[in-house]
Amino acid sequence: MQVKIYYHHTDCGGVVYYANYLKFLEEARTEFLAEKGVLVKELVQKGTLFVVARQEIDYKLPAFYGDILNIDTRISEIGKARVEFDYEIRNQNKQIVSTAKTILVFVDKNLKPKIIPEEIRNLLS
Repeated sequence: MQVKIYYHHTDCGGVVYYANYLKFLEEARTEFLAEKGVLVKELVQKGTLFVVARQEIDYKLPAFYGDILNIDTRISEIGKARVEFDYEIRNQNKQIVSTAKTILVFVDKNLKPKIIPEEIRNLLS
């Protein structure tokens, strides 16, 4: 996924504000899932939710207003009730700006862990 950096993404120093990377990761993950045929809205309607159990981000280089960031998203592990995503964010010069990892847990409407349905596991594998 590509993200163009606008003024509202930056801090007073003109650098992308660190917390905005969480938004970029969320968008990239949602697009990744949709490309695999897993639509979050439909899961919610069926009583299955994803919750973030862990988030790691390593900032390597700053990104600036006007940059184009490319976010490569992949699944590194699928457990019984969790999915681990890895990301690599590169700028338009192909330099790594950030790497990240998100662990999502499938839960039911009461936020109790739920085994990932086989149909979803197959789409993600």
